[in-house]
Amino acid sequence: MDKLKSTTRLSYKVVNVILTQTDTTVGFLSQDEAKLQTIKSRTDTKPFIKVYKNFKSLPSRIPSKYKKLVRRARKTTFIVKNNSFRVSSPRHNSPLLNAPWYYSTSANAAGKSFERVFCEAKADIIIEDKNRFHEHRASSLIKLTQKAKRRLR
Repeated sequence: MDKLKSTTRLSYKVVNVILTQTDTTVGFLSQDEAKLQTIKSRTDTKPFIKVYKNFKSLPSRIPSKYKKLVRRARKTTFIVKNNSFRVSSPRHNSPLLNAPWYYSTSANAAGKSFERVFCEAKADIIIEDKNRFHEHRASSLIKLTQKAKRRLR
């Protein structure tokens, strides 16, 4: 539960949708999964990736034999017990400074490529650096279990 400094009796935490360049592609970040589902017209059965700002904020559910792999990985998303996550590169984690993690998704309409007008209309906060927005390949996707690892993408 988050505590807010407010003099009113009922206060609500404003949850924003951030449009930013991630380490792999242009993406939406938010802590409100429902907002991202609405923007992407996505079913609630398809989960979002959680992006963490550092390894200390990662959940401790990672199998011991893969901790080194997760720590050294770049541009890689991992799935452990049906939870997907990755750690942002230091260059791209400025939006993550206010929170230990965000839900992440690519900044486009479902099944389409990046369109700047669509994304800017849907985002509450836009963070763009001097390199502008550009799409890259999606991150690698690896599923980790106690017995094996399997590359999915």
